[in-house]
Amino acid sequence: MPTPPEDDVTAQRSPHPLPGPSLTEVVDGHTGRVRVSGHLTPQGADLLRGTVEGLRRLGHSTVVLDLADVQAADAVGLHVLSDLRTTMRASGDELLLRNAPHETAVG
Repeated sequence: MPTPPEDDVTAQRSPHPLPGPSLTEVVDGHTGRVRVSGHLTPQGADLLRGTVEGLRRLGHSTVVLDLADVQAADAVGLHVLSDLRTTMRASGDELLLRNAPHETAVG
């Protein structure tokens, strides 16, 4: 069997899956872009907040969130993103939201 490249990251499935809808991120630390998929709940928005803050610590003054694959979002999740955008703008940084969803029910 061929060996994967050293920079290949393979996620391991937990034998105990988390309950409820989840959010997944694919982060490009070189460009400051994050592709997001799944359900934007308060927990998912907190995950995104941590990712964005980490990218800022790496020196990215502009972070791009591509939300095209977000299946559902609730008001709290969208509010967290709005607050994060305001905080970044106040410090001279920029959070760009691409393909942002409108509020939809999260089951």
